[in-house]
Amino acid sequence: MRALIGAPSNIAAVDLFCGVGGKTHGFVKEGIRVVAGVDSDPTCRFAYTANNPGAEFHCKGVEELRPQEVLDWFPRGALRVLIGCAPCQPFSTYSYRYTKKPRGRRGADDRFGLLSVFGRLVEAVRPEILTAENVPELALQGHSVYRDFVRDLERLGYFVFSDVVRCADYGVPQTRERLVLLASRLGPISLEPPTHTPDSYLTVRDAIAHLPPIDAGGLPQATDPLHRSSRLSPLNLKRIRATPVGGGWQDWPRALRLECHKRDSGKTYPSVYGRMHWERLAPTITTQCYGLGNGRFGHPEQHRAISLREAALLQTFPPDYRFAATPTDVIFKHIGRHIGNAVPVALGAAIARSIIQHVAAASPARRTRSA
Repeated sequence: MRALIGAPSNIAAVDLFCGVGGKTHGFVKEGIRVVAGVDSDPTCRFAYTANNPGAEFHCKGVEELRPQEVLDWFPRGALRVLIGCAPCQPFSTYSYRYTKKPRGRRGADDRFGLLSVFGRLVEAVRPEILTAENVPELALQGHSVYRDFVRDLERLGYFVFSDVVRCADYGVPQTRERLVLLASRLGPISLEPPTHTPDSYLTVRDAIAHLPPIDAGGLPQATDPLHRSSRLSPLNLKRIRATPVGGGWQDWPRALRLECHKRDSGKTYPSVYGRMHWERLAPTITTQCYGLGNGRFGHPEQHRAISLREAALLQTFPPDYRFAATPTDVIFKHIGRHIGNAVPVALGAAIARSIIQHVAAASPARRTRSA
């Protein structure tokens, strides 16, 4: 793994809502020591610990954490970074459109309060630096929980950077956009400039074209049990065979279309049953990305949905990232959820580099004073 030259050795991070370690792994790649990860999902434990040595996994809800517990995880004298990417479903466009949960009321979903829980931990622990990541709607639609969170950070003396980031600008081959927040007690902080431009964006071809061809629903590969795609019904097999590269259900003969697509209302779902395009960005990888009917998740050429490994590569996980201890532990709904919920590793690495550069630029007196 490539470490940034000159990364201060005294930086230590704790990753709340760590999942299987997308953001942790980005930090580890850049030379920041992550000492602990916290997540309430026990199925995340194997992937998190197997790929991020030195980071201890704590299976509990963040609302259960005591501030002293978090303080004790940080090594003595370390410059402390607290990572907190609260689950985004209550704030997402997808959640609103498909579940009809009200987004503006705190009582609509218990996860609305997790950002506030994170804020209370920040106030008690007072890390030198913190970072959070979520869906753009949280800021763009003016949710009060996010405004309150930023206001409280500023009240505590943090310099706050917050912006909606196009992940492709940092080497993620997706259309994914995320809200990124960085806050520091050492001085003004910001995310590093983009490392890619539209002319140099990584594409679907760059990410997955090297993988061997497989059939829909075929047996797991001995070399990589994650390079396996879900089964297709005979009807859906006909549908994907009728779908050109980059195309979708609009290209099918009318006899293959779903009844909902024959109505005007069906036109609002243009990407379902779609194929990716080799030379373009992939769509945002979701927790259901292994299902052909859940979005534009068809392989550009092969008659199937993308495999779990292809989804992980599009999320910029390394090709050898382990998600299951044995082939029998490869469960689509679990690993699909883990991959779709993850912070892309490349975005995590960009955030880590920004923190390293920020710490290096801060005066020794300020670093000492805040510790």
